[in-house]
Amino acid sequence: MAEAVDILFINPGDRKQIYQGLGDEFSAIEPPVFAGLFATYVRGKGLSAAIYDAPAFGVSAEEVARVATEEYKPKLIVIVVYGFQPSASTQNMTAAGAIATAIREYGTDAAVMMTGTHIASLPKRTMEEEAIDFACDQEGPATILKTFQALKAGETDFSNIPSLWWRDGNKIVPPKSAEPLLQDIDREMPGIAWDLLPMDRYRAHNWHAFEHIHNRSPYAAIHTSLGCPYKCSFCCINAPFGRSSYRMWEPETVIKELDFLAETYGVVNVKFVDEMFVLNKRHVMGLCNLLKSRDYKVNIWAYARVDSVQDEFLDAMKAAGVDWVCLGIESASTHVRDGAHKIYGNDDIIDVVRRIQGAGINIIGNYIFGLPDDTMERMKATFDLALELNCEFANFYSAMAYPGSPLYAEAMKQGREMPPTWKDYSQHGYECTPLANDFCSSADILGFRDKAFDTYYTHQPYLDLVQRKFGTDVVDHIGRMRAIPLRRKLLETRSAA
Repeated sequence: MAEAVDILFINPGDRKQIYQGLGDEFSAIEPPVFAGLFATYVRGKGLSAAIYDAPAFGVSAEEVARVATEEYKPKLIVIVVYGFQPSASTQNMTAAGAIATAIREYGTDAAVMMTGTHIASLPKRTMEEEAIDFACDQEGPATILKTFQALKAGETDFSNIPSLWWRDGNKIVPPKSAEPLLQDIDREMPGIAWDLLPMDRYRAHNWHAFEHIHNRSPYAAIHTSLGCPYKCSFCCINAPFGRSSYRMWEPETVIKELDFLAETYGVVNVKFVDEMFVLNKRHVMGLCNLLKSRDYKVNIWAYARVDSVQDEFLDAMKAAGVDWVCLGIESASTHVRDGAHKIYGNDDIIDVVRRIQGAGINIIGNYIFGLPDDTMERMKATFDLALELNCEFANFYSAMAYPGSPLYAEAMKQGREMPPTWKDYSQHGYECTPLANDFCSSADILGFRDKAFDTYYTHQPYLDLVQRKFGTDVVDHIGRMRAIPLRRKLLETRSAA
């Protein structure tokens, strides 16, 4: 029986709902990094905290409610709704809402708050739709702390807490002001509260461990920076921060966390969650130089943009253990990329990919089908580019108007049909509903995406590359992955018609 805590952070999610059959073996099981950071923050202020990771344990909303109420007995429950790729918060709202409802039905004196990218994007709607007392429309940690302090003091008026939406009877009350972003993150949130997490349950993405496919655990994901200075139309990453921003932990702070993970848990596979790690020279080179001096080995993957990769980074990154870079290629159409605020040519993309691979670093190429102005012809050109690049792995996405993104605001303004429920924002879900555009229906885009996935992972030049670099076990693994059927309601309905 756990001791009563001041604040319980809950990570919501349902792997089966989000990934269908891919969730059993092929998807990652990632630690909830923001819940871990927030727990560190409130502990630093003298409070006790716990984290309950629902998808890691694979439990129902009802079981989460039981554990929260009977075992932790918190004064404040915070459901932290983030995704494990930057725009994936919304798809977890269905599970988050079910947990909030189950907690209410179970019966507890604890107040319930939601925070995260989706909530920051749609705070009023979240308050209207969910069985919660509070919603945070900004970063979170300071607002969480002040809300707990007010509850502990017995206050019933929360008007003066920045960035907090709350209920006054049947009335939803918006905040009077916004909570400033934390500035001294090295002191306020110096890493994740790893001791509160079930570290034996996490595993790396399958491709992340291609060089040791049977050893995907132990695994950790950490931030070395927060936010992003760019403004891609399809991205909602900056919604919790209120604006485009970029704050970095000092390399010395990050290396202490990596040292701890290696020494305490034997972690080798590490994800840098940052939306944009490969960006700031002092930050990248400083951390890489520290990693090179360590006597443990790591297998890191990190995000980059085509126009953020500098030659001087590459050798340093490889020597530091950055074995994979996730590159936002998005589209082969310059016209489509311009609309997404990514202005560079296909020759630039090919050049950057070859230079990264030439440094011995593997690439996950990210591609999006169905962005505004995309046509079937342009989507085909994007897929042809993917085949030409032949990256070591590829993620194929359908365009989604995620709440908090400029694309969402534009889609709402135009009256575009949106996914009927929040879970339908899941790229791999049964009821996935991409954003239609003037040239392609949702079913057109989803069907193209699924066919592209199947074709890429049966393409002989790709399989030859994998055989040469990673061996037969990985080729077999990819074959099993591709054989997992993804049922799609949109495509079934079209076939039936």
